[in-house]
Amino acid sequence: MSHTSTTHLNPKKRYLQIALNSTLEEAEHIIRDLPVSDRILVEAGTPLIKRYGAYGIKKIHGWYAERLGTSGMLPYVVADLKTMDRGETEVDIAARAGASAAVALGHAPIETLNAFIEGCNIHGLDAMIDMMNVEYPLAVLRELKTLPAVVILHRGVDEEQFNKEKQIPLYEIRRIKGAYDMMIAIAGGDTIREAQRAIFNDADIVAIWKSVFQSSADTAQMVEEFLKEMK
Repeated sequence: MSHTSTTHLNPKKRYLQIALNSTLEEAEHIIRDLPVSDRILVEAGTPLIKRYGAYGIKKIHGWYAERLGTSGMLPYVVADLKTMDRGETEVDIAARAGASAAVALGHAPIETLNAFIEGCNIHGLDAMIDMMNVEYPLAVLRELKTLPAVVILHRGVDEEQFNKEKQIPLYEIRRIKGAYDMMIAIAGGDTIREAQRAIFNDADIVAIWKSVFQSSADTAQMVEEFLKEMK
C-alpha cells in the first residue's frame, strides 16, 4: 500500500468547503455571493446531484469559474457522490462534469474504494473517503492499495437532528495523521465555534452547508468570518 497521498490542494492551507444541497437556482445565487478566495471549495451535495445528475455538477463548475473570473484561480468543485459501488464509473461521470474531487463512502467494499481511488488518480481528481458511521477509519485505510487525498470525518444531518449526544469524531484526526500524511475534512458542524474546534484539532478542511443553504445578503460576510477563523 502507498503510505502517501497526493492532492491538488495545498496541505499547508486550510480550506472552507461550501456544500450546495438545494436547487440549482439557489446554488447559483450562493456562488455569486461568495468571496473570491483560493481557500473556498464548492461542493455539489448529494441531494443536488440526485436531483440534477452530472448536469448539476457541470453548472456549478461553470458558475464558480465565472465567479473567480480573471483572478487566475481555478474552480475546485467536490462531487459528493457517496459512491458505494461502481467506483471507476462514478468517478468518470464526475470528471466529465468538471469536478476536481469526488467522494466515496468508507462503508463501501474495499474493492470499490480501490477502484474509486484508482479512477480518481487516472482522471486527475482528488479522492475523498467519507467515514460517516465508520467505527474505525484507520482499519479501512490500512486495507487500501493507495491512500485517498482526503479523509472526511462526518456527523450526518439526521444524526445531528435526532441524536443530540452525537459528536463529530475530532479525536480521529490525530489518530489518522499520526499514521498517515493526509488531509482531513470535517463535516457536520455549521457554527463558527465548531469550525474553531475542528481547526484546533488540526483539520485541514471544514465543510458547512446549513449556514449557506439559502443565499442571503449576509452570505459573503458569514463566509469571510469562517475564513478568518481558519487561518
